[in-house]
Amino acid sequence: MATAVEEISANRHYNGYNRRYKHRSTVLGCDMTFTVYFPPAAETGKVPVLYYLSGLTCNDENFIQKSGAQRAAATRGIALVAPDTSPRGLGVEGEADSWDFGVGAGFYLNSTQEKWRAWRMYDYVVEELPSLLRSTAPFATSLDVDQASVFGHSMGGHGALVVGLRNPQTYRSISAFAPVCHPINCPWGVKAFTGYLGEDRELWKQYDACELLRSFSGPVRPPILVDTGSADKFLQVQLQPQALEAAIQETGYSPATMRTQEGYDHSYFFISTFVDDHINFHADVLLPGK
Repeated sequence: MATAVEEISANRHYNGYNRRYKHRSTVLGCDMTFTVYFPPAAETGKVPVLYYLSGLTCNDENFIQKSGAQRAAATRGIALVAPDTSPRGLGVEGEADSWDFGVGAGFYLNSTQEKWRAWRMYDYVVEELPSLLRSTAPFATSLDVDQASVFGHSMGGHGALVVGLRNPQTYRSISAFAPVCHPINCPWGVKAFTGYLGEDRELWKQYDACELLRSFSGPVRPPILVDTGSADKFLQVQLQPQALEAAIQETGYSPATMRTQEGYDHSYFFISTFVDDHINFHADVLLPGK
């Protein structure tokens, strides 16, 4: 059970509020921060929740400060919830030796390796954080956690695809900016999965969107939207959107939309350009007819 939540900052924005919080995570064994954008509609009733999962080296503030997503979220009446990307402050040997593993690089999985036992961002995002929002003031009276969707960028795009596809009853829609589509077959993913999950590649498949699509079953299929920039320097080696598109075509997963945005790179300039599309994509599912 999560402990009390402390508000550490608040900023008025598009007639709503960005509010940053700290709490003690029992899943991760450390203090964690997360930020919620409450749209104006949250002042008079419960609003749906859209989780945003950030990429490598990021924390909960990057998206909130750089994306400009609050304008569309305010207009459509959707709360944005941005968690951090890994445990912090545990002092694990080697946790900060590289930017693509350890601190800031949780990959939204549950580590099976003893050294990295605290790296359980999948359980934090899917279970602990929603439970906290559902049961704790001020969230319980303003957020409809049972009406939720998920999106993210890069490592967080991978995370959004994974948690969405593994929990289709929980997340009504899924989208991603420049996701790591096939991590069991790219350098970032191989490094992270080897370190967190060990050498058994069969265990890796549960955290790979392409493999999850190939094993997907059940009547509920959350719609998917993926945007990638043609000028992204990580496109071919790390992101591999062609692998995701092939898995979608192979399995007939629908509805799923893959878009290539000409000339755009991996940055928040790219995200901020198309973030309204993603907010509206999710709002159309979460708030049909509004």
